[in-house]
Amino acid sequence: MHTYWVRLNAVFFYGLNVLLGLSCCAWVSCLQQDLDFHSDLPRPVVDTVRVNELLSLRAHGGVDRALLSFDVQADLTPAFHWNLKQLFVFVLAEYQTPKNELNQVILWDRIVETEEQAKLDERNIYVKYALIDQANELRNTSINYYLVWDHMPVTGRLFMDKGFGSKKILPKEYF
Repeated sequence: MHTYWVRLNAVFFYGLNVLLGLSCCAWVSCLQQDLDFHSDLPRPVVDTVRVNELLSLRAHGGVDRALLSFDVQADLTPAFHWNLKQLFVFVLAEYQTPKNELNQVILWDRIVETEEQAKLDERNIYVKYALIDQANELRNTSINYYLVWDHMPVTGRLFMDKGFGSKKILPKEYF
């Protein structure tokens, strides 16, 4: 006859195997939406990511630094399904300089946990994180602004999606 410890060990690891199997089933059930097999599924809509005002553009400690305000309007509710825990949403500034072919800077972020929070309508937001370049190359630079959302499921793979917002050229001189 087996001892209580052996029986408890068998029940515990059997339970872990059942949980693993159920997690795999949950991941497979959302795979269709995650990999976007069907293009007819509704997709999140980014209406606006627009810079309202450039507050300052200065040299700060050997690097260029810009502060600005912007508007964000988007409906991210189609990204929600039963296996989604939350979305990490952020505004991304992307630009090229002579030193670096690709520069990406996060200006603002938010965690969205419910479908009600997924309808973004933010106006005149000041950046949470300044637009800082590694060198003095922000002046007269064309910058693309995107709204990016990172899917964080209960189980399964993480992936990101983005919507284009706007494009703006920074001034040639500091102010």
